[in-house]
Amino acid sequence: MGVAKVLVIGSINDAGLIGLVQKVDNPEVHYLMLGTGDASQLGRYGVAKVYLLTTQVDELSFSETLIDLIKSNDYSVIIGPASKFLKTVMPIVAQKLLAPLIVDVIDLKQSGTVFEITYNGIGNRAQVTVKVSDRIFLMAPSARFKPNEKATTVTTETLQPKTVTGIKVVSTEEKPKGKVRIEDAELIVSVGRGFKKQEDLKLAFELAEVLGAEIGCSRPIAADLKWLSEDHWVGLSGHKVRPKLYMAIGISGQPQHLAGMMEAKTVVVINNDPNAPFLKNCDYGVVEDLYKFVPALTKKLRELLKK
Repeated sequence: MGVAKVLVIGSINDAGLIGLVQKVDNPEVHYLMLGTGDASQLGRYGVAKVYLLTTQVDELSFSETLIDLIKSNDYSVIIGPASKFLKTVMPIVAQKLLAPLIVDVIDLKQSGTVFEITYNGIGNRAQVTVKVSDRIFLMAPSARFKPNEKATTVTTETLQPKTVTGIKVVSTEEKPKGKVRIEDAELIVSVGRGFKKQEDLKLAFELAEVLGAEIGCSRPIAADLKWLSEDHWVGLSGHKVRPKLYMAIGISGQPQHLAGMMEAKTVVVINNDPNAPFLKNCDYGVVEDLYKFVPALTKKLRELLKK
């Protein structure tokens, strides 16, 4: 195939995706950087060119801009993280360019002119491998991969986004960011509908403070009850995490949630329902009332850790 032209789309924090595309034979990697950041940092991973997008754009305008960029450079592989923005953009662009879109990718290989892509399928119950001999669009959690260093000189170019007729951006408001992206957290205490009131979440926050952990949550807590922001949402439609420890408190363990944390190294579940599905998908399970167990656990950990 010769040189495979690859386009990575994401913020400066999504550079981990370069580690996946480095598996392509002799890749020429370009990066479309969303938001601000030091583009020169990407040169240490072999990125030859960085496109800068300095203005806010809506999904449709960005889609048209991306289509033009892909066509003019003839990219073979286009990859981005599973952010809410790109979950809208990537299907639009892939459909218009008549190319397959594969999500939750875990591996990428190349044999001659054929790409071999492995991804999590069937609700994370199986790993599926497909072969594609044409342009492909991929999505994956950036924290899943680590790029190899291959220093090169980076050139930059500022993109002028297209404006789609009939759409006007009236205003934009940046969402407040937490101190740590949950995708990068090594320890996570996650909460679910087992908590009866929003103020009761303090039990989990106190435990997380002792452990030095970040707070995660199931879909109802963020999407329905709005007790926590979507920055904390773990699941198929939320964030995918891979911490060293994932402690789920009061979460039943539906497939949508499990899909977001299946790569956790150690999983601890606290639930008062002995039939909760999560208890069949954990390393350690505690069948107990969280209102009794969590404060007792926090107290004991404080004693052991002297906090």
